[in-house]
Amino acid sequence: MGVPSEGETIQIHSYKHNGQIHRIWEETTVLKGTKTVIIGGNDRTTVTESDGRTWITREPAIVYFHSQYWFNIIGMLREDGIHYYCNLSSPFVYDEEALKYIDYDLDIKVFPDMTYVLLDEDEYEEHRKLMGYPEVIDKILKANIEKLTDMIHQRKGPFAADFIDRWYEMYLTYRRF
Repeated sequence: MGVPSEGETIQIHSYKHNGQIHRIWEETTVLKGTKTVIIGGNDRTTVTESDGRTWITREPAIVYFHSQYWFNIIGMLREDGIHYYCNLSSPFVYDEEALKYIDYDLDIKVFPDMTYVLLDEDEYEEHRKLMGYPEVIDKILKANIEKLTDMIHQRKGPFAADFIDRWYEMYLTYRRF
């Protein structure tokens, strides 16, 4: 597994457990790239859905991927503050094509006041049966929901007060060139 270089533009590919592509983000600028953590920034990037439909993101976002966590975090900078969208997923892998992960349906939406809601439990149950998620995946995901909510409560990692702003400032330095 390679590591993307700081300043490099990469794609992000989300898959489902059955190996089918779920979603592709066309352009994300790497702000930090190590074997453990990839932090990126994007704004108004094209997203392609599995059915071929496309849409463009509406606001700047900082994305956070960790090789040991079964989730990734998107911090979106909006007028009323930072909104987070957290995908329960496999840890990332990076190859020359893209940063890749498996999306496991469950999401946590975090509001600027740090309240949050768990989303898509029905979709998770449906896909768990349909695609045959192993019991071990179910246990790992439930443990990672707990880890993620602990990070939210403690304002750690991407939820720390200045995390998104600091990385967004770095992202802006790349956009000027």
